[in-house]
Amino acid sequence: QMQPVESGGGLVQPGGSLRLSCVASGSRFSMKGAGWHRQAPGKQRELVAVISSGSGAGTNYAEFVKGRFAISRDNAKNTVYLQMNSLKPEDTAVYYCSVGNGASTQWGQGTQVTVSS
Repeated sequence: QMQPVESGGGLVQPGGSLRLSCVASGSRFSMKGAGWHRQAPGKQRELVAVISSGSGAGTNYAEFVKGRFAISRDNAKNTVYLQMNSLKPEDTAVYYCSVGNGASTQWGQGTQVTVSS
């Protein structure tokens, strides 16, 4: 089954940038949607961005990251990315990658993003 593994998290200053990567081993990556969620201290896990399968690679974003974050994918590398710009302290969270369709969706273990306050 798919085994998403996130990387690229770390500590950044407010206004800085960070790029997260998620490698999803397994079959049929190009046929599956992918996305990023995050969970901040004291908050529920929330959707950040999603990207569809297929040549269209349609995207959708949470309102609180529109204009700042961008999701993309490279099917040849089985990888989905999240480019994060203009980071704010409230972006501090564990970021989780997911890959799959419906019940087959697999989740990574998460990577910590800390925007210093």
